[in-house]
Amino acid sequence: MAAHLLLVDDDPGIRLALQAYLEDEGFGVTTARNAIEGLELAEKHQPDLVITDIMMPQVDGYRFLQKLRALPRFRYTPVVFLTAKGQTADRIQGYRHGCDAYMPKPGDPEELVAIVRNLLDRSRQVQSEIVSLVSELNHRPAPVAIEAIDLDLTPREQEVLLLVYAGLMNKEIAGRLERSTRNVEKYVSRLLAKTGTSSRTELVRFALEHGLVSPGSAAG
Repeated sequence: MAAHLLLVDDDPGIRLALQAYLEDEGFGVTTARNAIEGLELAEKHQPDLVITDIMMPQVDGYRFLQKLRALPRFRYTPVVFLTAKGQTADRIQGYRHGCDAYMPKPGDPEELVAIVRNLLDRSRQVQSEIVSLVSELNHRPAPVAIEAIDLDLTPREQEVLLLVYAGLMNKEIAGRLERSTRNVEKYVSRLLAKTGTSSRTELVRFALEHGLVSPGSAAG
């Protein structure tokens, strides 16, 4: 089944051109003229990935992404900022608001397709690994009750754990939490030490087995 994309841009020329190109590449595409319409269509069509402009009337792309991330279904949906703003400070602001990739206008449509495919592949891989872990826990030869454990995690450690469970890397977590990558690395190291694990996969497995996260906590 083809991935479905949501494209949000107030420029009709760009909207139509990108929609045609992406559809020629095999994607299903829903377009929105502004952020308000984009939120409505996101909830209606449940896209696998969102591409959005930043400079839009009424609600800009940063605010749109903030509202989108507030919806549990879209907490981890890949988002690409497509914008004429190309300064380093603008890109940093985009990442801090939770975007996964950033492509200045005018850009090469082939590059955009490559970015989209890469993000979708990564998203599918993460979800597949989570499903495999959950399936393994649910299909053991003998029923094994989840052993709840209290590691006295701080609120920030719990937040980082959920993002690790969702498949985000340290740099992405840093952008999401508006912290430095080095700061996030310290939190991940603490989690590994507290759980006695040596890798992110082992950490996720431990968290599932001991009730620190639930299979539905990374949905979307």
